[in-house]
Amino acid sequence: MKNLKNILFLICLLATFISNGQISATHLTTEMTKNPLAVVQNQPRLSWQLISKENNISQTAYQILIASSEEKLKKNEADIWDSKKVKSDKNLQIIFGGSPLKTETKYFWKVKIWDQKNKVSKWSNVAFFRIAPLESALNPIWIGAITKANSHLPEGRNYHTATFKKEKKEALINASDSLSRRSIMLRKPFTITKEIKEAVVYISGLGHYELTINGNKTGNSEFAPLWTDYDKTVNYNTYELNGKELQKGENVIGVLLGNGMYNTLAERYSKFYVSFGPPTLFFKMKVVYKDGSEEIIKSDETWKYTKSPIIYNSIFGGEDYNANLEQKGWNKPGFNDSAWPKIVIQEAPKGTLKAQTAPPITIQKQYNVASAKELKPHFYVFNMGQNLSGFTTIKVKGKKGQTVRVWVGEGLNDDGTIGQGRSGKPYYYDYTLKGEGVEEWQPKFSYYGFQYVQIENINYKETKDENLPTLVDLKSNFIYNSAGEAGTFTSSNEIFNRTHELINNAIKSNFQSVFTDCPQREKLGWLEEIHLNGPGLMFNYNLESFIPAVMQNISDSQRENGLIPTIVPEYVVFGGDFTDSPEWGVTGVILPWMYYEYYGDASLIEKYYPVMKKYVDYLGTKATNHIVSHGLGDWYDYGTHAAGYSKNSPIALSATSHYFYGANLVAKAAKLLNKTADISKYETLTSDIKNAFNKEFFNSETKQYGTGSQFSNAVPVFMDIVEPQYKAAVMDNLLKDIKAKGDRLSTGDVGNRYLFQALARNGENEMMYKMNNHYDAPGYGFQIKFGLTTLTEQWDPRKGNSWNHFMMGQIEEWFYQSLAGIVPDDQNPGFRHFYIQPEIVGDMTFVKATYQSIYGKIVSEWEKKDGKLILKVEIPANTSATIKLPIAKDSEIKVNGKITQNLILGSGKYTIECKI
Repeated sequence: MKNLKNILFLICLLATFISNGQISATHLTTEMTKNPLAVVQNQPRLSWQLISKENNISQTAYQILIASSEEKLKKNEADIWDSKKVKSDKNLQIIFGGSPLKTETKYFWKVKIWDQKNKVSKWSNVAFFRIAPLESALNPIWIGAITKANSHLPEGRNYHTATFKKEKKEALINASDSLSRRSIMLRKPFTITKEIKEAVVYISGLGHYELTINGNKTGNSEFAPLWTDYDKTVNYNTYELNGKELQKGENVIGVLLGNGMYNTLAERYSKFYVSFGPPTLFFKMKVVYKDGSEEIIKSDETWKYTKSPIIYNSIFGGEDYNANLEQKGWNKPGFNDSAWPKIVIQEAPKGTLKAQTAPPITIQKQYNVASAKELKPHFYVFNMGQNLSGFTTIKVKGKKGQTVRVWVGEGLNDDGTIGQGRSGKPYYYDYTLKGEGVEEWQPKFSYYGFQYVQIENINYKETKDENLPTLVDLKSNFIYNSAGEAGTFTSSNEIFNRTHELINNAIKSNFQSVFTDCPQREKLGWLEEIHLNGPGLMFNYNLESFIPAVMQNISDSQRENGLIPTIVPEYVVFGGDFTDSPEWGVTGVILPWMYYEYYGDASLIEKYYPVMKKYVDYLGTKATNHIVSHGLGDWYDYGTHAAGYSKNSPIALSATSHYFYGANLVAKAAKLLNKTADISKYETLTSDIKNAFNKEFFNSETKQYGTGSQFSNAVPVFMDIVEPQYKAAVMDNLLKDIKAKGDRLSTGDVGNRYLFQALARNGENEMMYKMNNHYDAPGYGFQIKFGLTTLTEQWDPRKGNSWNHFMMGQIEEWFYQSLAGIVPDDQNPGFRHFYIQPEIVGDMTFVKATYQSIYGKIVSEWEKKDGKLILKVEIPANTSATIKLPIAKDSEIKVNGKITQNLILGSGKYTIECKI
């Protein structure tokens, strides 16, 4: 009996030890996404992070269990896959190794791991994933109010407003039947008679939709699905219904459709007039009952539709809503739809129907009125305090039929009214009251970039004039992608802190279905800003599941001859250099590599290698003796000239350097993928371009490239085109030019990154500090002094159009990699090993930064205090970091209070001190 007690005691002690274990597995993801509902891979990759309060923790083994139900998994019944104990230090992208998984099926999984001391963790919390259906299983039927053939909508992608004649525009408007662009409501009643086990919805409403079940909105997406080239790919969304949404007896599906980018309008402001067809819906709901039977409710001829109260909706022009056209209860049981017409079966979009795996757009923040000004009686302008992308929410009361018109804009005219001249006009929202108490409304299918709101002919808060409606409340809604934020940065330098805020507010404003240039005038996916701002984007946001969608759009937009256009999706063809510029197109080659560097995932290089290779080959067809001479060059470079095409530097120098860049990365990709024949071909091509570039643009006497501009010299230094024996001289010439301009830059959209990083990576961070630590133009400080809350298109906001661009935001890379010193190791992609090597510059006294890597949280915080440098770092479990300090080699270094020379550290938290 005593022995039994001892055994029980030891078992309890062991259980306590394990439960209080030193390590645990957390943040489980499938295909880089937490609990995804639409995994398209039949052998998905599973990942997790490790957490431990101890230092120097690493994984030596793992075990994964996958089950068909959560109940089985809790009992450790792995009826789908038991990996058994696998000796491996790998905790990312573990490929599922069981029998083929079933489509339209949900699976549950968990993991436990062993550390380097062979201590085992508890089982992780349960995660799940759902395998997406095959397109053939979806068997999509598209429905709406009018067929494309009867809609008289324009064909082609050449209706650009700048080249569109007035009479042609009027003809286009007149040719369009009201149903071809009108928002419609669709409904489908159905009956539930048995207990439900699960119900899953697959839906694509083009351009955008709002789905309700029994009157309740499903999901929190705005502007779903995400934009694509609808001739190539059409996204659908997946929703799980938890059972509460459906009830026994009658249920009703209600869908509201809007135009989006699928069907742009010629009325009011628009950047272009292009249509893929009239609003259209695909819907499928699979209901599985507890008795094992199934039922499918899908879009078919049994649905009905009617015009919605949204009488106008344009992604570029605004939205109008007439509340008197509402049909109360239209999307709930018991509604009489006998007067509604039957839908028509429509032509399907040309694109392949694919599950949307990128995160949705949602309302992320909401702002109240910061200040209100009555310019004249009943004429108000409201400052919402933050420039953003989004729309307003209004609460009004008044008489039936009264209309409130809401104008929005980024800036004000001299007379204090809303200014839309730079951002695209006219853009507004009209709301017509039904006269029933306080009415609340916000647009559903249109957004704009704005900080100010103008409303005329109203009372504000209190009713002074009974003949006018009263605005009770006003809010602005900030919408952007829900991918989530990965990094934080702050420092002792207020200019840098405010710059970080400016840039990130601009990124968020343009982090929509695609990375757009601006949230008002164009809303187009100009590609160059993605790779030129790539490191800053990845340090600040979780892009694991967003960048694959970008690459799909790039692949879809690639022409037969290999050209990757400047904007993706290419909704409108601008032509010439505005369609074909190497600095833009090369994004399709660079982005898979950046993804690999930051996320340790080579899948985009593998999948899109043909796209990368084809684009470099295309540039080869445009080259003469390996020199490419077309494109926009260093767009918006700075000087006394008007912004636009590169003026300071040769366009051929810019184009050829990016041809070199692309060829070099394709050669690296060939090596990574073991494409033997291509390795030799593209390594030789890279060498030939380098030689041709140096022969064409390098002056061996002056040691200058091109015109001797900052861009001309920085690019070959950054790209390692300059021969080693000349590098110091080229750098010296670069510094001389900066100093001659009063420590100011002259580069533009393309050149900024190369200038910043040529300095940062070659020991010239003091110059970077001087170049950016001021309140003059060109510089971020001028925009702060100007009172802006987002980064603008030009260094001097008074000259540019948009006040909400992130293309000049390349300094974010310097904030994280140089000031904070968080530097990836290209030999260990994904931050499995990385460097902490902060730069102490100017009069800065501290920097604090965090980065949520795929392995876990990285922290780098330093401060200068009492003649010491105190550096606090946090290294995620299962990773290591090398610390490089800006001090003399013989300086005494303490790590967690102990003197050491070893600065290669395993996971954990450390305080490092040394004299400076």
